[in-house]
Amino acid sequence: MTEATAPSSQPESGGGKAHGHGHGASKAALAVGAIGIVFGDIGTSPLYAFRETFAGAVNIAIDRMHVLGVVSLIFWSMVIVVALQYVTILMRADNKGQGGSLALIALISRHIGTTKYAWLVVLLGVFATSLFYGDSMITPAISVLSAVEGLTVVDPGLETFVIPIAVILLICLFVLQQRGTAKVGALFAPVMIVWFITLAGLGLNQIIQNPDILYALNPYYAVMFFITDKFVAFLAMGAVVLAVTGSEALYSDMGHFGRGPMRLSWFGFVMPCLLLNYFGQGAMIAGLPPEQAAEVVKNPFFLLAGEEYRLPLVILATVATFIASQAVISGAFSITHQAMQLGFMPRLSIRHTSETEAGQIYIPVVNWALMVAVILLVLTFQSSSALASAYGIAVTGAVTIDTLLMGVLFVGVWKWKWWYAAPVVIFFLIIDGAYFAANLFKVPDGGWFPLVVGLIAFTLLTTWARGRKLMRERMHETALPIEIFAKSAKNSATRVPGTAIFMASQTAGVPSALLHNIKHNKVLHERVVILTVLIADSPYVDPEERCEYHDLGDGFYRAILHYGFMEETDVPQGLKKMTRCGGEFDMMHTSFFLSRQTLLASENPGMPIWREKIFAWMLRNAATAMDFFRLPSNRVVELGSQVEI
Repeated sequence: MTEATAPSSQPESGGGKAHGHGHGASKAALAVGAIGIVFGDIGTSPLYAFRETFAGAVNIAIDRMHVLGVVSLIFWSMVIVVALQYVTILMRADNKGQGGSLALIALISRHIGTTKYAWLVVLLGVFATSLFYGDSMITPAISVLSAVEGLTVVDPGLETFVIPIAVILLICLFVLQQRGTAKVGALFAPVMIVWFITLAGLGLNQIIQNPDILYALNPYYAVMFFITDKFVAFLAMGAVVLAVTGSEALYSDMGHFGRGPMRLSWFGFVMPCLLLNYFGQGAMIAGLPPEQAAEVVKNPFFLLAGEEYRLPLVILATVATFIASQAVISGAFSITHQAMQLGFMPRLSIRHTSETEAGQIYIPVVNWALMVAVILLVLTFQSSSALASAYGIAVTGAVTIDTLLMGVLFVGVWKWKWWYAAPVVIFFLIIDGAYFAANLFKVPDGGWFPLVVGLIAFTLLTTWARGRKLMRERMHETALPIEIFAKSAKNSATRVPGTAIFMASQTAGVPSALLHNIKHNKVLHERVVILTVLIADSPYVDPEERCEYHDLGDGFYRAILHYGFMEETDVPQGLKKMTRCGGEFDMMHTSFFLSRQTLLASENPGMPIWREKIFAWMLRNAATAMDFFRLPSNRVVELGSQVEI
């Protein structure tokens, strides 16, 4: 019963190879699939990003110079943060094809090992992951709400129905999660392709009418915006960054499709469509008299369309935000699974919603917790504009942390000279740090929410990791060497037919379940296997390296099953391939013995009492090892033990 990590001997990079989702498909097919799954978050940002820059808390004059400045800022932010930092650079940092903060720290940790600052790298990665949970709560709320608010453009009298419709849609979204997305997922790509084409068409129509907006391609206008408005322009960055939310998710989702197909989707389709729409919104506003522009900027996206097309646009936007929210929720499941495998979270009940796709998982406790949080956000903030104040700080915090980790990656993994790495990292830190600093001013207006969620998640993740480490240390201190035990036990207990597998968190010593079994039952099976499951710091383990065994003599064996942090720990399936461990395993003649630890108060606690209580609560509520390792329920015996930490 372990979430420990083990080094892997595989090569460093999977070359962006797609594991699981669409494995073996052509690059073009994967690129199309990525449009439906990966780009939903950033693809629905035009609903609110441009609007919030002008109609949000910051008072910006609506004139040609400011419109050009804002559009230029959006354009260059997308180029620098998304296209350059994530799609071009960080996507090269794949851990056997997988991306994201946890995959990145696993990759870095494998190279820097237990060096002086290794713990800081891990903490940064864990905190970036913690912030993702705040983001995954706000994204469905602001996306769906901003789409449904389009009804007020169709008919102002429909305003009272916005909140109820949004809540109903969100409840349906979370209820559908347990059915999985294997069937409806086929519709995601066509719908999102229509969505992006619509974005491009609406924007292009306005650009043709007012081509002067293309001057915004020149960074001069972004610079002049700061020179003219100074602090106001700095605060406006807190809204402009909404245009690049979802950039971290692109990196996290790389493992589903591979870097090549995702780059093709981004540069060849998604980015041009988004930019056409942002430039189109700017062109429309810049071409209006100031009084009319002030009214239109309150919801410019839906006003890009003619009156007869607005209701269909609202429906399309709602479906697009539904898909975008689905992707974020699936991302939360995936991140949680990674955290469990890497030892930062207790075992949770996981259901597989697809017989063919290993990545299609559903985690009930995460799903319902997110649903409650999202509904409360909608009911509390009441509008997407109010939610925009809470949105952004989690994203910019995660992006800034990724920039710091990128610096460690350059020097520790890619072996760049520090004088090459420093200018690149400083450049991105200035950009990302400025966005994060601008969002800090949102904290009183709602920005506190993702920070609180992130802090709670960080506390839980680090408490579990620390508690498990202390438990393993205490158990190791009292562990009896298996070689000595095997020799003394062979003549002191009756041997009975069959196989007994004792699950152990350590690869040394005798598990407490084995000691309790011989103490109380006074018997040993003909074949005794001490089995440890080790999770590598790479996403996948070569099947040929899955099994490891040691013959200890007298019918005793120590076996190890190796899994990657993206793989399912199916122990019975793994045992089918372990034929050298005293013969094949017949599940009808095999019993699994598990230890369930109970914490005791210690005179010298290894961590503060309040954290010990949190750890004890997490331990009590963790899913059983039987479910996590997919053991046959009628072949499991559980024995309790007490541990002080």
